[in-house]
Amino acid sequence: MTARPTLPRTSREVRLAAVPDGLPRPEHFRVVEQPLPRPGEGEVLVRNTYFQVFPALRTLIGGGVEGAPFAGLNPGDALFGPAVGEVAARRGPAGPPVGATVSHFQGWREYAVVPAAECELLDGGGLPDPAAHLSQGSLAYTALTRIAELQPGETVFVSGGAGGIGSLAGQIARLLGAGRVIGSTGSPAKARRMTDALGYDAVVARSPEESLSARLAGAAPEGIDVFVDMVGGDQLRAAVRAARPGARFVLVGTLAGQLSGDGGGTTAPVEIDTFQLVVKRITMRGITGLDHPEAQGEWTRKFGEWLRSGEITFPHVRIAGIHNAPSALHELMAGQHLGTVVVEL
Repeated sequence: MTARPTLPRTSREVRLAAVPDGLPRPEHFRVVEQPLPRPGEGEVLVRNTYFQVFPALRTLIGGGVEGAPFAGLNPGDALFGPAVGEVAARRGPAGPPVGATVSHFQGWREYAVVPAAECELLDGGGLPDPAAHLSQGSLAYTALTRIAELQPGETVFVSGGAGGIGSLAGQIARLLGAGRVIGSTGSPAKARRMTDALGYDAVVARSPEESLSARLAGAAPEGIDVFVDMVGGDQLRAAVRAARPGARFVLVGTLAGQLSGDGGGTTAPVEIDTFQLVVKRITMRGITGLDHPEAQGEWTRKFGEWLRSGEITFPHVRIAGIHNAPSALHELMAGQHLGTVVVEL
């Protein structure tokens, strides 16, 4: 085994301690110390430097969804998700060399054993900040370019516009030539940030005085052409009412269901007027992060260029230390952060 000379004897990881009744809280997780894992043939040991905290963990903790790309989590299981790190050891000639920076899907731990074939070697010149590889902008970029096929001058509505995907979707839509970009959020402070720095012309916020449909109609009096949906629920219904003929909807997330106290975050039912889908000829399609893999390299190249030119920013929050990761997940689900949430090790 080829390894760096000063490897520790132990490593910490975050495990699910109990399935919550409602939204997960820090007490539903444990940070466990265990012997440092050793790679087998064709595997590498990665010292993680960053990993992403993402709301879909709520669904996995609730037992998962049939047909989803990842199985649900049970008590005692280690959490997982996107991570960036440095190869600390490897066994066999295949795979990235010791010292290389890679991305993989075994976050929520300090050291991870990963099959060499599942590590992506990161180009040091691709993005100016290694943590930016944990951006969820590729989903927004794929939604706008591959599915919605956004055309210059069109009006775009992004629900959950302050989240990890939405905080980049508005900026990307603007760079792709959208004529008007509208987002939604539940926070006045986030709404100000969205219009000041994240590419949004207008933001509709939840209000007891006025329905979301009325607010969206005021922000887009001529209707919307493209809807990138991270929320579902009332926001999807409002988008159907506001849609122009031929509108394209891309369903990326279901926060209304994931952040609900009911159903374990594994269902997201919504009643919409299908008559409107017919008469307006609305197309609606869901996507996951595994779709259109050819777009990832294109996105990384453009993202790096836009970051270096200052045309785009990577809104994110860094939380220091694996011991703070359970609290970071709770804070994310409580809507306390804008952009992507990253734990720095």
